[in-house]
Amino acid sequence: MTTNRSDTRTLAFWLALAVVVILADQVTKTLIVGYFQLGDSRTVTSYFNLVRAHNPGAAFSFLADASGWQRWFFTALGIIVSGFIVWMIRTNPSQKLFCFAVSMIMGGALGNVIDRLLHGHVIDFLQFRFDFLAPMFRGGYFPSFNIADSAITLGAVCLILDEILRVRRGR
Repeated sequence: MTTNRSDTRTLAFWLALAVVVILADQVTKTLIVGYFQLGDSRTVTSYFNLVRAHNPGAAFSFLADASGWQRWFFTALGIIVSGFIVWMIRTNPSQKLFCFAVSMIMGGALGNVIDRLLHGHVIDFLQFRFDFLAPMFRGGYFPSFNIADSAITLGAVCLILDEILRVRRGR
């Protein structure tokens, strides 16, 4: 595969976007660690709190109670996935929505990898509460999350949208 200057600039753009996600994630987590003790909560609105929570597992605290191996597993997974994403961006540089989606996923994954390497867990701080969530989550509190998690979610939604649009174009 031949790489031209345009493809290199395109790759650099998407990687820079992932770096912006990483920086936003790490700056916000640093602020939380600086101003909150573990378990602290500050009410912002009736449905939104800033909190400091630590998650040694994955989404929704999946594997949080494992013996510690999950730290290295999720770290390795984030790094491997990021390498795969760089390859996907290089091979599909003209697919803007796709590249945006995987850049968000990579930035979020690496933001959480940094937490795992530095702290042994991921720092979460955004907490939402809605009454309709009470049957699924105690008190209606959705599990706390962070900027990296938000970027991963946005990326996943955009990947689904990209695939729906691709299928529709193929008809």
